[in-house]
Amino acid sequence: MSDRLSASAIGFLLAIVGTALFSLKSIFIKLAYAQGLNTDDVLMLRMAIALPVYVAIMLWLRRQQEAPIVQGKWLQIAFLGFIGYYLSSWLDLKGLEMISAQLERLTLFTYPIWVALLGALFFKTPLTRKILLSLVITYSGLWVAFYQELSFSGEQTLLGTLLVFLAALSFSFYVLFGKKLIHRVGSLWFTSLAMTISSLFVLTHYALLADFSALQVSQQAWLWLALLAVFSTVIPSFMISEAIARIGPAQTGIIGSLGPMVTIVLAVWILQEPFGIWHAIGLGLVIGGVTFLTYSPSKPSTRTPQN
Repeated sequence: MSDRLSASAIGFLLAIVGTALFSLKSIFIKLAYAQGLNTDDVLMLRMAIALPVYVAIMLWLRRQQEAPIVQGKWLQIAFLGFIGYYLSSWLDLKGLEMISAQLERLTLFTYPIWVALLGALFFKTPLTRKILLSLVITYSGLWVAFYQELSFSGEQTLLGTLLVFLAALSFSFYVLFGKKLIHRVGSLWFTSLAMTISSLFVLTHYALLADFSALQVSQQAWLWLALLAVFSTVIPSFMISEAIARIGPAQTGIIGSLGPMVTIVLAVWILQEPFGIWHAIGLGLVIGGVTFLTYSPSKPSTRTPQN
Protein backbone atom coordinates (compact mmCIF):
# COMPACT_ATOMS: atom_id res chain seq x y z
CA MET A 1 0.00 0.00 0.00
CA SER A 2 2.79 2.42 0.90
CA ASP A 3 4.61 1.57 -2.33
CA ARG A 4 1.47 2.37 -4.31
CA LEU A 5 1.07 5.71 -2.51
CA SER A 6 4.73 6.52 -3.09
CA ALA A 7 4.44 5.76 -6.80
CA SER A 8 1.35 7.96 -7.02
CA ALA A 9 3.06 10.81 -5.15
CA ILE A 10 6.00 10.65 -7.55
CA GLY A 11 3.57 10.59 -10.47
CA PHE A 12 1.78 13.72 -9.22
CA LEU A 13 5.10 15.51 -8.66
CA LEU A 14 6.28 14.64 -12.16
CA ALA A 15 2.98 15.86 -13.62
CA ILE A 16 3.21 19.18 -11.74
CA VAL A 17 6.81 19.94 -12.74
CA GLY A 18 6.32 18.65 -16.29
CA THR A 19 3.21 20.80 -16.72
CA ALA A 20 5.03 23.89 -15.46
CA LEU A 21 7.94 23.33 -17.85
CA PHE A 22 5.65 22.66 -20.81
CA SER A 23 3.85 25.92 -19.96
CA LEU A 24 7.03 27.83 -20.78
CA LYS A 25 6.99 26.49 -24.34
CA SER A 26 4.71 29.15 -25.80
CA ILE A 27 6.76 31.92 -24.21
CA PHE A 28 10.09 30.64 -25.58
CA ILE A 29 8.55 30.20 -29.04
CA LYS A 30 7.11 33.72 -29.09
CA LEU A 31 10.50 35.09 -28.01
CA ALA A 32 12.19 33.11 -30.82
CA TYR A 33 9.67 34.48 -33.33
CA ALA A 34 10.57 37.98 -32.15
CA GLN A 35 14.15 37.22 -33.26
CA GLY A 36 13.00 36.70 -36.87
CA LEU A 37 12.53 32.90 -36.93
CA ASN A 38 9.44 31.18 -38.34
CA THR A 39 7.57 27.96 -37.53
CA ASP A 40 9.78 25.66 -39.61
CA ASP A 41 12.99 27.22 -38.26
CA VAL A 42 11.94 26.95 -34.62
CA LEU A 43 10.58 23.40 -34.93
CA MET A 44 13.66 22.14 -36.77
CA LEU A 45 16.17 23.74 -34.39
CA ARG A 46 14.17 22.65 -31.35
CA MET A 47 14.22 19.00 -32.43
CA ALA A 48 17.81 19.14 -33.73
CA ILE A 49 18.95 20.23 -30.27
CA ALA A 50 16.74 17.65 -28.54
CA LEU A 51 17.55 14.68 -30.81
CA PRO A 52 21.09 13.94 -29.49
CA VAL A 53 19.71 13.94 -25.95
CA TYR A 54 17.07 11.32 -26.80
CA VAL A 55 19.62 9.18 -28.65
CA ALA A 56 22.04 9.43 -25.70
CA ILE A 57 19.30 8.37 -23.29
CA MET A 58 18.49 5.34 -25.45
CA LEU A 59 22.16 4.35 -25.52
CA TRP A 60 22.33 4.74 -21.74
CA LEU A 61 19.17 2.65 -21.32
CA ARG A 62 20.61 -0.01 -23.61
CA ARG A 63 23.65 -0.31 -21.34
CA GLN A 64 21.55 -0.39 -18.17
CA GLN A 65 18.91 -2.87 -19.29
CA GLU A 66 17.74 -4.99 -22.17
CA ALA A 67 16.02 -3.14 -24.97
CA PRO A 68 12.24 -3.64 -24.85
CA ILE A 69 10.58 -6.06 -27.22
CA VAL A 70 8.91 -3.85 -29.81
CA GLN A 71 8.57 -6.25 -32.72
CA GLY A 72 5.32 -5.49 -34.50
CA LYS A 73 5.03 -2.16 -32.64
CA TRP A 74 7.42 -0.05 -34.71
CA LEU A 75 4.64 1.19 -36.98
CA GLN A 76 2.56 2.21 -33.96
CA ILE A 77 5.48 4.00 -32.31
CA ALA A 78 6.31 5.76 -35.59
CA PHE A 79 2.67 6.81 -36.01
CA LEU A 80 2.51 8.13 -32.45
CA GLY A 81 5.79 9.99 -32.89
CA PHE A 82 4.44 11.49 -36.11
CA ILE A 83 1.12 12.72 -34.72
CA GLY A 84 2.23 13.50 -31.18
CA TYR A 85 5.38 15.56 -31.61
CA TYR A 86 5.71 16.27 -35.33
CA LEU A 87 2.25 17.00 -36.73
CA SER A 88 0.87 18.35 -33.45
CA SER A 89 3.96 20.50 -32.86
CA TRP A 90 3.95 21.94 -36.38
CA LEU A 91 0.25 22.82 -36.20
CA ASP A 92 0.72 24.34 -32.75
CA LEU A 93 3.72 26.46 -33.72
CA LYS A 94 2.08 27.61 -36.95
CA GLY A 95 -1.02 28.66 -35.04
CA LEU A 96 1.13 30.44 -32.47
CA GLU A 97 2.42 32.71 -35.25
CA MET A 98 -1.13 34.10 -35.54
CA ILE A 99 -2.59 34.14 -32.04
CA SER A 100 -1.53 35.06 -28.51
CA ALA A 101 0.22 32.62 -26.20
CA GLN A 102 -2.84 32.80 -23.95
CA LEU A 103 -5.36 31.70 -26.58
CA GLU A 104 -2.96 29.06 -27.90
CA ARG A 105 -2.53 27.50 -24.47
CA LEU A 106 -6.27 27.50 -23.73
CA THR A 107 -7.04 25.89 -27.09
CA LEU A 108 -4.36 23.23 -26.69
CA PHE A 109 -5.52 22.53 -23.15
CA THR A 110 -8.87 21.20 -24.43
CA TYR A 111 -7.20 17.94 -25.52
CA PRO A 112 -8.55 15.88 -22.55
CA ILE A 113 -12.07 16.51 -23.86
CA TRP A 114 -11.04 14.99 -27.17
CA VAL A 115 -9.34 12.07 -25.44
CA ALA A 116 -12.74 11.30 -23.88
CA LEU A 117 -14.67 11.77 -27.13
CA LEU A 118 -12.22 9.71 -29.18
CA GLY A 119 -12.27 7.02 -26.50
CA ALA A 120 -16.05 6.82 -26.90
CA LEU A 121 -15.65 6.61 -30.68
CA PHE A 122 -12.85 4.03 -30.86
CA PHE A 123 -13.33 2.01 -27.68
CA LYS A 124 -17.12 2.20 -27.41
CA THR A 125 -17.06 3.58 -23.89
CA PRO A 126 -20.20 5.50 -22.87
CA LEU A 127 -20.50 9.12 -23.95
CA THR A 128 -21.75 10.31 -20.58
CA ARG A 129 -23.54 13.49 -19.60
CA LYS A 130 -20.39 14.48 -17.73
CA ILE A 131 -18.39 14.40 -20.96
CA LEU A 132 -21.00 16.40 -22.87
CA LEU A 133 -21.35 18.98 -20.09
CA SER A 134 -17.57 19.33 -19.88
CA LEU A 135 -17.50 19.86 -23.64
CA VAL A 136 -20.08 22.66 -23.42
CA ILE A 137 -18.34 24.40 -20.47
CA THR A 138 -14.86 24.14 -21.96
CA TYR A 139 -15.73 25.36 -25.42
CA SER A 140 -17.90 28.14 -24.03
CA GLY A 141 -14.79 29.42 -22.28
CA LEU A 142 -12.69 28.97 -25.40
CA TRP A 143 -15.26 30.91 -27.43
CA VAL A 144 -15.14 33.79 -24.93
CA ALA A 145 -11.33 33.95 -25.17
CA PHE A 146 -11.43 33.57 -28.95
CA TYR A 147 -14.05 36.30 -29.43
CA GLN A 148 -12.10 38.66 -27.19
CA GLU A 149 -8.92 38.15 -29.20
CA LEU A 150 -10.78 38.34 -32.51
CA SER A 151 -11.97 41.83 -31.58
CA PHE A 152 -8.44 43.23 -31.56
CA SER A 153 -6.24 40.77 -33.50
CA GLY A 154 -8.03 40.45 -36.85
CA GLU A 155 -8.86 37.65 -39.27
CA GLN A 156 -5.77 35.48 -38.66
CA THR A 157 -7.14 34.65 -35.22
CA LEU A 158 -9.61 32.20 -36.77
CA LEU A 159 -6.98 30.31 -38.77
CA GLY A 160 -4.50 30.32 -35.89
CA THR A 161 -7.08 28.96 -33.44
CA LEU A 162 -8.13 26.27 -35.94
CA LEU A 163 -4.53 25.12 -36.36
CA VAL A 164 -3.99 24.88 -32.60
CA PHE A 165 -7.31 23.04 -32.25
CA LEU A 166 -6.06 20.49 -34.80
CA ALA A 167 -2.83 20.24 -32.79
CA ALA A 168 -4.88 19.42 -29.69
CA LEU A 169 -6.82 16.80 -31.64
CA SER A 170 -3.60 15.25 -32.93
CA PHE A 171 -2.09 15.16 -29.44
CA SER A 172 -5.29 13.51 -28.15
CA PHE A 173 -4.63 10.53 -30.42
CA TYR A 174 -1.08 10.36 -29.03
CA VAL A 175 -2.30 10.30 -25.42
CA LEU A 176 -5.15 7.86 -26.07
CA PHE A 177 -3.20 5.29 -28.04
CA GLY A 178 0.16 5.75 -26.33
CA LYS A 179 -0.78 4.55 -22.84
CA LYS A 180 -0.62 0.81 -23.59
CA LEU A 181 2.71 1.14 -25.35
CA ILE A 182 4.12 3.20 -22.48
CA HIS A 183 3.25 0.39 -20.06
CA ARG A 184 4.64 -2.23 -22.41
CA VAL A 185 8.04 -0.70 -23.22
CA GLY A 186 8.45 1.73 -20.31
CA SER A 187 8.10 5.50 -20.34
CA LEU A 188 11.81 6.25 -20.88
CA TRP A 189 12.13 3.90 -23.84
CA PHE A 190 8.81 4.93 -25.35
CA THR A 191 9.46 8.66 -25.06
CA SER A 192 12.99 8.35 -26.46
CA LEU A 193 11.82 6.25 -29.40
CA ALA A 194 8.78 8.40 -30.19
CA MET A 195 10.70 11.67 -29.89
CA THR A 196 13.63 10.37 -31.97
CA ILE A 197 11.22 9.35 -34.72
CA SER A 198 9.39 12.67 -34.58
CA SER A 199 12.74 14.52 -34.72
CA LEU A 200 13.63 12.63 -37.90
CA PHE A 201 10.27 13.59 -39.41
CA VAL A 202 10.94 17.25 -38.55
CA LEU A 203 14.47 17.26 -39.98
CA THR A 204 13.28 15.54 -43.17
CA HIS A 205 10.46 18.08 -43.49
CA TYR A 206 12.91 20.97 -43.19
CA ALA A 207 15.46 19.44 -45.57
CA LEU A 208 12.80 18.98 -48.26
CA LEU A 209 10.85 22.22 -47.88
CA ALA A 210 13.21 24.82 -46.41
CA ASP A 211 16.57 26.34 -47.22
CA PHE A 212 19.32 25.73 -44.66
CA SER A 213 21.56 28.36 -46.28
CA ALA A 214 18.98 31.09 -45.62
CA LEU A 215 18.76 30.26 -41.91
CA GLN A 216 20.09 33.02 -39.65
CA VAL A 217 19.94 32.64 -35.88
CA SER A 218 20.92 35.36 -33.43
CA GLN A 219 22.65 34.63 -30.12
CA GLN A 220 19.46 35.60 -28.28
CA ALA A 221 17.45 33.20 -30.44
CA TRP A 222 19.89 30.37 -29.65
CA LEU A 223 19.25 30.98 -25.96
CA TRP A 224 15.47 30.72 -26.37
CA LEU A 225 15.82 27.64 -28.59
CA ALA A 226 18.12 25.88 -26.14
CA LEU A 227 15.74 26.57 -23.26
CA LEU A 228 12.81 25.44 -25.43
CA ALA A 229 14.52 22.20 -26.46
CA VAL A 230 15.85 21.17 -23.05
CA PHE A 231 13.44 22.60 -20.46
CA SER A 232 10.21 22.65 -22.48
CA THR A 233 10.74 19.55 -24.63
CA VAL A 234 13.17 16.91 -23.38
CA ILE A 235 12.70 17.09 -19.62
CA PRO A 236 8.89 17.49 -19.49
CA SER A 237 8.33 14.88 -22.23
CA PHE A 238 9.84 12.23 -19.94
CA MET A 239 8.05 13.62 -16.89
CA ILE A 240 4.60 13.59 -18.50
CA SER A 241 5.07 10.12 -20.00
CA GLU A 242 6.11 8.74 -16.60
CA ALA A 243 3.24 10.58 -14.91
CA ILE A 244 0.76 9.00 -17.36
CA ALA A 245 2.29 5.59 -16.63
CA ARG A 246 2.04 6.10 -12.84
CA ILE A 247 -1.27 7.94 -12.34
CA GLY A 248 -2.98 7.71 -15.73
CA PRO A 249 -3.91 10.37 -18.30
CA ALA A 250 -7.00 11.49 -16.33
CA GLN A 251 -5.13 12.60 -13.23
CA THR A 252 -2.28 13.97 -15.35
CA GLY A 253 -4.93 16.03 -17.13
CA ILE A 254 -6.22 17.44 -13.84
CA ILE A 255 -2.77 18.66 -12.90
CA GLY A 256 -2.43 20.04 -16.41
CA SER A 257 -5.01 22.67 -15.42
CA LEU A 258 -2.07 24.55 -13.88
CA GLY A 259 -0.56 24.96 -17.33
CA PRO A 260 -2.79 27.67 -18.82
CA MET A 261 -2.54 29.76 -15.65
CA VAL A 262 1.27 29.63 -15.70
CA THR A 263 1.37 30.45 -19.42
CA ILE A 264 -1.05 33.36 -19.10
CA VAL A 265 0.81 34.91 -16.16
CA LEU A 266 4.09 34.71 -18.09
CA ALA A 267 2.50 35.94 -21.34
CA VAL A 268 1.15 39.03 -19.58
CA TRP A 269 4.39 39.63 -17.67
CA ILE A 270 7.02 38.84 -20.32
CA LEU A 271 5.21 39.29 -23.65
CA GLN A 272 3.01 42.19 -22.49
CA GLU A 273 -0.12 40.50 -23.79
CA PRO A 274 -3.42 42.06 -22.67
CA PHE A 275 -5.52 40.36 -20.00
CA GLY A 276 -8.96 41.49 -18.86
CA ILE A 277 -12.19 40.27 -17.33
CA TRP A 278 -13.24 38.33 -20.45
CA HIS A 279 -9.88 36.56 -20.58
CA ALA A 280 -10.38 35.59 -16.93
CA ILE A 281 -13.90 34.27 -17.63
CA GLY A 282 -12.67 32.25 -20.60
CA LEU A 283 -9.77 30.87 -18.57
CA GLY A 284 -12.05 29.89 -15.70
CA LEU A 285 -14.54 28.10 -17.96
CA VAL A 286 -11.88 26.16 -19.89
CA ILE A 287 -10.06 25.03 -16.75
CA GLY A 288 -13.35 24.30 -15.00
CA GLY A 289 -14.66 22.20 -17.88
CA VAL A 290 -11.52 20.09 -18.24
CA THR A 291 -11.14 19.64 -14.47
CA PHE A 292 -14.81 18.67 -14.15
CA LEU A 293 -14.27 15.97 -16.77
CA THR A 294 -11.14 14.46 -15.28
CA TYR A 295 -11.77 14.85 -11.56
CA SER A 296 -13.22 12.05 -9.47
CA PRO A 297 -13.37 12.20 -5.65
CA SER A 298 -13.03 8.44 -5.32
CA LYS A 299 -9.71 6.64 -5.84
CA PRO A 300 -8.04 9.50 -7.64
CA SER A 301 -4.69 7.76 -7.91
CA THR A 302 -5.99 4.73 -9.79
CA ARG A 303 -8.85 6.10 -11.88
CA THR A 304 -8.71 5.60 -15.65
CA PRO A 305 -9.86 8.29 -18.08
CA GLN A 306 -13.49 8.49 -19.13
CA ASN A 307 -12.86 7.51 -22.69
